[in-house]
Amino acid sequence: MDLIQQPEIIQQAVQYATQGWELATGWLLSPAAWSQFAILIVAYVLAVLLTQKLRPFVTRLLTPQAEQQNIFARARRFVLIFTPLLLPLLAYGLTGLGESVTRSIFGSGEVIAFGKRVFLFLATRILVDQIIKDAFLKLLGKFVLVPMAALHAVGLLETATTRLDMVVVPLGNLSFSLLFLVRFAVVGGIIFWLGRWSNDQSSSFIAKQDEMRPATRELASKTAEIVIFGAAFLVLMNIMGISLTSLAVLGGAIGVGLGFGLQKIASNFISGVILLLEGQATVGDYVELDGGEAGTIVKMTARAAILETYDGRWIVVPNEDFITTRVVNYSDSGSANRYEAPFSVSYDTDINLVPDIVEKAVSKHPEILPAPFPPDCELRSFGDSGVNFAVEFWVNGIDDGRHKFTSDVLFIVWNALKENGIEIPYPQSVVELKGEIRTRAT
Repeated sequence: MDLIQQPEIIQQAVQYATQGWELATGWLLSPAAWSQFAILIVAYVLAVLLTQKLRPFVTRLLTPQAEQQNIFARARRFVLIFTPLLLPLLAYGLTGLGESVTRSIFGSGEVIAFGKRVFLFLATRILVDQIIKDAFLKLLGKFVLVPMAALHAVGLLETATTRLDMVVVPLGNLSFSLLFLVRFAVVGGIIFWLGRWSNDQSSSFIAKQDEMRPATRELASKTAEIVIFGAAFLVLMNIMGISLTSLAVLGGAIGVGLGFGLQKIASNFISGVILLLEGQATVGDYVELDGGEAGTIVKMTARAAILETYDGRWIVVPNEDFITTRVVNYSDSGSANRYEAPFSVSYDTDINLVPDIVEKAVSKHPEILPAPFPPDCELRSFGDSGVNFAVEFWVNGIDDGRHKFTSDVLFIVWNALKENGIEIPYPQSVVELKGEIRTRAT
């Protein structure tokens, strides 16, 4: 077959196949190669035996008690997940010792070096398949790390990187090699994954600081997030050799965009920082805005606060609304709230007895507070059907959702009045007829 007339990729494949065949036949006919094969087998068998002895011991050593949650216990659990790598790494290390011996005796060690690379490839496969649980890192390992380890095992990694470096991708006035873009994606993904992990750990640590106010914890968490990802960006630029001065034009464009097209976003971001600093509204507070939005703040982001209503709906309220409009906070500093329950009694009732009866009954409710004021029953008006009263009471919490304070108080008032023989009137009208009533004779 005339290879000159075939495509370049076919010629390269035939060339690599020929080189592989020549290498394989050379190994099969070489005594030094057979000795290296023997060393590889011995190293693997010895690694298997050592793993069977060491793995139970290492597992017992690194497994903390279930109730231990300190930093050392978490570190031991983290190291424990890498125990599946024990076999390939032991085989790699023992093969390395064998390589130094064969090179000193025969002056060559290509076969055993190939075996080392194979063991390294197996370790990479185990790392990606069994140890890595994060979806992003598993994807990165499956399509980048494992292929790189496979190319390294067969000795083609350098050739592949050279080819990738020769392919140039133009991006406007700039151009990058395909190898640079791959490195940027891999390094950037790893750095920002570490940043996300660090942010999760710092947020969890800050959330456990009960002595800090909720607003202060939220501000500290947001500050840590900005610092972590800002540092990750700077580290990525430094590793990839990108000068920050080259981003000055981009930074200017972003500044102009913030000044014109992103005014609301910038305003909401600054309003969010002010809210966190002042602590007037924070996660867990029940608030009501001028626009009628009301609910419990379940999350505060850089742009908006998310309110959850008692009917299960989520309302996204821009942070700016908390600064520029009137906000009623029912939960600020855990302050109590006052409610009232209206009721009526018949005109036949001795109304002087009603306040004492109702106040004593309502004060027995376990959620009714004696301070700042005990229950207070007041005469409100003389209605068409009866005398109108209302009992005022103070409670901690909102009279909605799982709390039904007004409903409970009305039940108490009903039962108390019934026990004392006091009638609760129903609407009625008296019709008075004047003049003679004429009837038609039948």
